Amino acid sequence: MLAVFCSQLNEQFTTGRMEKDVFRCIECNEKALELHRDYSNGILKITICESCQKPVDKYIEYDPVIILIDAILCKTQAFRHILFNTTLDIHWKLCVFCLLCEAYLRWSLLHGSEQSSDPADIIRYAKEWDFYSTFGQAALELSAFCGGVLWFLWAATGRLRGGTLELSLLLRALLLSCYGKVLLIPAVIWEHDYSPLCLGLIKLFVLTSNSQAIRVILNCSRRLSLAAVGFGLLSETCVAQACKRLPWSVQDMLAFD
Repeated sequence: MLAVFCSQLNEQFTTGRMEKDVFRCIECNEKALELHRDYSNGILKITICESCQKPVDKYIEYDPVIILIDAILCKTQAFRHILFNTTLDIHWKLCVFCLLCEAYLRWSLLHGSEQSSDPADIIRYAKEWDFYSTFGQAALELSAFCGGVLWFLWAATGRLRGGTLELSLLLRALLLSCYGKVLLIPAVIWEHDYSPLCLGLIKLFVLTSNSQAIRVILNCSRRLSLAAVGFGLLSETCVAQACKRLPWSVQDMLAFD
């Protein structure tokens, strides 16, 4: 799975270097017209930033696995490379995959101890519909989180400071920075007594990545990015609590009837 993902990253990075017109220096965040200069006989030379006198993007020579590791370490340079200097357009696919992982986690915790051997058993189909409902709930909570973050940043940056926000770029950054939710699958497969701790650490890692993505896009302070993530988390929690008061489970609706 890692090999396939890195292969797709490599393809997207190559395409991004060819198609984008405006790039960013990964060290000082200044704009640049090119990442490298192509001389005759296939000789390439990395462009030097006029502001900081460092290579505009050293990651164009790196293996995608190294870039992925630096992104996991939440390095600012790796985030700038991915968000500004590539046309990585897998955020919606990654979003759906992460939602499937989260829905499977909730569904397995809900019905992990129940077994049904009869194919015609109505409870078996109720469990299947419960998976769809948990997927919908996870999607609703993610929408509330992203909506809360975007609204907070629009209010704080756009209204109070008079700046402008690229909401599509921010949304893309938020969705890409949720890649840590993929770790939910190993946490379910290798279940042990410390699973709640692992799930809490995964959640903390995802929120940290979200905060770093906001800092990279807006070039803002850590305080603002943490406040935005906190407001988004509050919105997500409110939606989750509201969903618990509704008969989402098919089994609950059957029992009510």
